[in-house]
Amino acid sequence: MTVAGFIASQRTEYGVPHAVACRALEVSESWFYKWHDRPPTDRDRRRAELDAAVKKFFDASGGTYGSPRIFDDGRGRLEGVGEQRGGLDATPGAGGPAEAAA
Repeated sequence: MTVAGFIASQRTEYGVPHAVACRALEVSESWFYKWHDRPPTDRDRRRAELDAAVKKFFDASGGTYGSPRIFDDGRGRLEGVGEQRGGLDATPGAGGPAEAAA
């Protein structure tokens, strides 16, 4: 999650005003609104497609595949999957690296 994404989520999830979150994180409100109002980049769109494809692999496994297995099975079928992006780190609660370390 990006800093700007975090700021936006605080408003949505907890009702924290953007100005307060920006001040706490020492970023300008103008920077946040510039990010917030921009259209998604090609990288953002590709990441969303890749996240959806990885989630399909995870769901098809009955929730049992971890990032190493998805990386191995996705090789050749998921364009852009590498060791850094092959896991489920972008899918909260799906057994990504943070949960594996716990």
